[in-house]
Parts: sequence; C-alpha cells; structure tokens
Amino acid sequence: MHPDALTLPPFQLGVYRLTLEARERLTLPTYKGGVLRGGFGYAFKQGVCVQPDRPHCTGCPLTASCVYAAVFEPAPPTDSAVLRKNAAIPTPFIIEPPPEARHNYAVGELLDFHLVLVGQALGYLPHFLVAFRRLGELGLGERRGRFRLQQVVAIHPWQDISETIYADEVLQSLPQLYVTEAEIATQAQALPEAQLSIHFLTPTRLQNAGQLVREGPPFAVLVKALLGRISSLAYFHCGARWETDFRAWIDRAETVQIEEAATGWDDWGRFSSRQQQHINMGGLIGHNRYQGQLAPYRALLTLGTLLHVGKGTVFGNGKFTVTE
Repeated sequence: MHPDALTLPPFQLGVYRLTLEARERLTLPTYKGGVLRGGFGYAFKQGVCVQPDRPHCTGCPLTASCVYAAVFEPAPPTDSAVLRKNAAIPTPFIIEPPPEARHNYAVGELLDFHLVLVGQALGYLPHFLVAFRRLGELGLGERRGRFRLQQVVAIHPWQDISETIYADEVLQSLPQLYVTEAEIATQAQALPEAQLSIHFLTPTRLQNAGQLVREGPPFAVLVKALLGRISSLAYFHCGARWETDFRAWIDRAETVQIEEAATGWDDWGRFSSRQQQHINMGGLIGHNRYQGQLAPYRALLTLGTLLHVGKGTVFGNGKFTVTE
C-alpha cells in the first residue's frame, strides 16, 4: 500500500443479490429504489414494531432494543463520543435497485437487486428476508403486485465467489462471505496513482457550503462526503472510531483537478408516506476524470463504490465506480 495512503478504519460489510419472482403483474417506476425501500420499510415495521402506526421512533421506550429503530431510524446514543447532537446517523443498509428501466414484469418474470449490509446489520439479515417475504404478500408497486422471494445469494464484489443463503422458501445457511477493510485496501492498489475516472451511475446528491453541487463534483467535495459517511458508519455500526486528520485529507484533496467533466443532472423524486410529502432525490450522473495525487485516496474510493455517497444512499443514490 502507498506509504502515504489514508488508512481505513475496521470495517465489515456484506453484499447480497435478492431475486424476486412475480406472482402477479408488477408495475414499477423507472427508478425502483424508492418503491423497494418504501415497501420494505413498511413490511419490516409491521413485522417487528409493537407500535407500527407510530410515525417515528423518537420517544418510544423500546428504541434502544428495537431492530426496526437500529436499521431504519438509528440515532447516536447520549454518551456517543461523536455526533451526539445529530438527530440521525447513516442507516446500515443500502438497496441497489436494478439498472433496467422497464416498468412491467409479467407473472413468472424475475427482478434482481442488491442489498448491502454494514457492521452489526449483518446480524439482522434474517429480519430483512422475513420483511421481503412479507412484502411479497402485501404487494409491490402501484398495482400492489405480489411476488415471492425466490433466492438470496451472498456475493463478493470483486471475486467469482458466492453463497446461496436462501432458496425454495428455506434459509439454507447464514452467510460467511464478508468484505473487510483489509480486502478493500488490497483491491485499491490496482487503481492508478495519478489519474482515474469516476462514473456516477445513479443520482449523486452532494452539498458544498450548504448548496447542492450541480456540476463536477470537485474531488475535495467527494472526499469530504466519503470521509463523513464512512467514519459515521464505522463508529456507529462497526464499533470503531476512525482516528485520522480529516481536515488535512480534505485540504490535500483540493490539489486534485478535474481533467475532464461529463456529468449532468438527473431529476427524480419520491413520495414519503411517513412524511406525507414529495421529496426531491435528483443528483449528478455521468463521469469525471481526475488528475493529481490520488494514491492516498484509492482505498477510500474503493470502499465508497460499495457504500455509495451523498443523500439517499439507502435508495441506491450515489452509486459510483472507479476506472483507470
């Protein structure tokens, strides 16, 4: 590893491919992250919450021991060493919807998507499976089409390795396939040190000085967002505080230049049944080519490709890849 590289904190995550089989016609939007997350959240809450009609977990006496609160509305504990004043912290899961734009799935057709679990959420995988099975009975999309959870496979993001976790309505085994910070650091060494391209595959919604970033983004803005997201996930969900000079790494990232910019704005929104309002979720898509001292940030970027970046990551926003 580069001697001046940013060293990642202890980290563990799992990536799973879920396959749904339509039992009735499914009618879904172009971007399916919102409907998958919304339906799943409702099914999860109905299955584990003793007060499922309560709009928020705040004030509930069971919050500290509730799986739903830990997964969907995590908040920093009162004795937290960081972010004590924040009302919420990043959720420990990401739903990566299928990239296909199709709207209709006939009976018997399959829909695949990925689920990423971080740290302690790995232990909640059975709860996720039960919730998706329940959602299959409740129905998905505007027509509430029913489906069955056909298969769940643990996959490795870079190796041709997989484990079938669930099939034929049966949980076959608990997963043993995880990704750690050590593997991420090793994978990162394959990236170039002075020039690389970042491809924003789903709307990436970043802020800089309180304003939405509608072009670029500058490399330092991307680095700042990744540092904040990864440090929070590591501390609250992996039990590890990231001890590094965040300000120095952000300042150093200012020297990295955009050599080629080819990003644009992609608008989409969703209706939040919990907040009873439409929420804008648009962001940047496209690619940028960056040039400069990139070697120290390769592990950060590699982990970011699994965790996404910016607002709305739980719905699949902020997914990016890194190439030479």
